[in-house]
Amino acid sequence: MQHANALNRLNRLPISRFHKLTILAVSFAYFFEFADINSFATTAPKLIKLWGVTVDQVAYVTSLSFVGMFFGSVVASTIADRFGRKNALLWTTVWFGVFSFAAVFSWDIVSLGVFRVLTSAGLSAMTVVAVIYVNELYPAANRGKYQAYAIVIGICGTPVTNLIASIVVPLGDWEWRLVYLWGALGVLLVLFTRQLKESPRWYESRGEHAKADAVLREIEARVAAQMGPLPEPAPPIEEAPVAKAPLRLLLRKKYLLPTLLLTVLWVTQTIGFFGYSSWAPTLLAKEGFSVEKSVFYVALTTVGAPLGSYLAALVTDRFERKWCLVAFGTVIALCGLFYGLTFNPVLIVVFGFLVNMFERGYTALGYAYSPELFDTRGRSLGTGVSYGLGRLSNAAGPLIVASLYNGSGYQSVFFFIAGTWLVGAVVLALFGPRTRRARLERAAAEPAGV
Repeated sequence: MQHANALNRLNRLPISRFHKLTILAVSFAYFFEFADINSFATTAPKLIKLWGVTVDQVAYVTSLSFVGMFFGSVVASTIADRFGRKNALLWTTVWFGVFSFAAVFSWDIVSLGVFRVLTSAGLSAMTVVAVIYVNELYPAANRGKYQAYAIVIGICGTPVTNLIASIVVPLGDWEWRLVYLWGALGVLLVLFTRQLKESPRWYESRGEHAKADAVLREIEARVAAQMGPLPEPAPPIEEAPVAKAPLRLLLRKKYLLPTLLLTVLWVTQTIGFFGYSSWAPTLLAKEGFSVEKSVFYVALTTVGAPLGSYLAALVTDRFERKWCLVAFGTVIALCGLFYGLTFNPVLIVVFGFLVNMFERGYTALGYAYSPELFDTRGRSLGTGVSYGLGRLSNAAGPLIVASLYNGSGYQSVFFFIAGTWLVGAVVLALFGPRTRRARLERAAAEPAGV
């Protein structure tokens, strides 16, 4: 039996320049993930006029993109387990950047749809890997806050992209392609390669204790050089190497219950958020607002996104994450409903701003909460499958939205979206496990002064 002590050695480290540079690199990847994720939504109103694209075609492209996200999430967990968290983060980011660049040269809705599906696979894969990477590399007492900080910076990609789209999309018949060129800049994450370190916990899970120790010594040396002598870590624990996690592992009760819970969390979050963000510009344009105004209004609402992530950073390590998620989900449902009940431009911006603010706070909380429900063996697989199923569920979401809009009108869409958020809040309130006590106990076990 080997001694595994990466968790204790990482937990007793004070936050240093190493942690800040690492979170900056992760934030960079998040920035272009969020920059790219709504690219099709911001260009769809233009394509409706330019290519004669129908609402149903927008729905099909959006739906298939979420199928791509599902496969990306599942494959990401396999790549992260086999080749490492760092390599997986780099590869998945380069993947979505390359196919976003390919979308610049699309010639019809079919070619654009294919490129968007492949881009979406990379976007989802990168998110899963980044969540796991931060969870395993940061101290337990601070990881939620730094997960949220990464989102605070990363989420700025959404309003920046929407503002860029609001300027370039109306200019002419080809300028909409610049939106996809912008999203492709995520490939520049490779510039951070030397700053990123492989997860020592991943090495230990494979029984590669020498490699884990080498990375830990390098991290500890960098932290000590800045912060001074480090306290002794808690004693090591005996732990057997973790074998490759087969998919059937999730059928065990230990993993099945959190996987089912997180699947509900990500299904309701995905349908609720993308039902709003992917459709708002198109539906506003369909209701009589000009393409310019619809894109501009949505761009203004997304300014609230970074504030929501910052709000999550303030509460995530101070309160029980479960109840924070419940509260945020309920507020999103109410604000989203009010958004759909008004055609006043000021109120559209106000309620849209609140939806974006609390939704991105909810997402940051969910990213911190999800991997905490699994041990090292099941973390990558459980997080990837539940997140992927959430994304897969929205293959039906756009078709439901299109059907509701065509059959019952604009406001019915927002009743549906509000309902999905409330379902998620209720399920979390009833069945969501608490994780704060375990985090506090780990923190209390560390030496004083950390």
